[in-house]
Amino acid sequence: MYLPAHFEETRIDVLHAAMRQHPLAALMTQDAAGALQADAIPLIVEPGPLALGTLRGHVARANPLWRETRGDVLVVFQGAQSYVSPGWYPAKAEHGRVVPTWNYIVVQARGRLRAIDDPAWLHALVSRLTDRFEATRPTPWGVGDAPADYIATMLGAIVGVEIEIDALIGKWKVSQNRNASDRAGVAAGLAALHGDADAAAMAAEVARRD
Repeated sequence: MYLPAHFEETRIDVLHAAMRQHPLAALMTQDAAGALQADAIPLIVEPGPLALGTLRGHVARANPLWRETRGDVLVVFQGAQSYVSPGWYPAKAEHGRVVPTWNYIVVQARGRLRAIDDPAWLHALVSRLTDRFEATRPTPWGVGDAPADYIATMLGAIVGVEIEIDALIGKWKVSQNRNASDRAGVAAGLAALHGDADAAAMAAEVARRD
């Protein structure tokens, strides 16, 4: 990933927070024949055993990636993103030398994928995943709410995946390359896009740089 220094984010807690906020990742793998594949998979990041943490999730048993993946994998988490209009820059009125751009947050993790075909491990994983995503519901659903034999059947249809992260990089392209007045204009322009959650999140990120 092209990464100018002023857009780089290296704080592990910040990177992990973005990964937890946007857990649906693009898992990019390569098989023995060199064929590339990208799968959208919810992944949770958990601490250890390496300093950068571990990603855990599951795929359908019918998905060949858990059998065929070779070498390192790349996992991409896409955070807030938004088009930036040059009309939001005060510089437009001053000299007109402005162009559109796109602000975005992205985290990339690399590591070696390990498949885990273990019912107890999978039960614990899907329980953690369910608790994580049901936590904000008025009436959270739990794995124990379904019949045990049904859950056992569902677990038989999936395989766990685990990736110990050995490289983790983040890119926060949030108008750091503009001056303070232009950043303020971008934050105000994004905040005015009512009903756009990505724009609101990006407005906060841009404003945080001042």
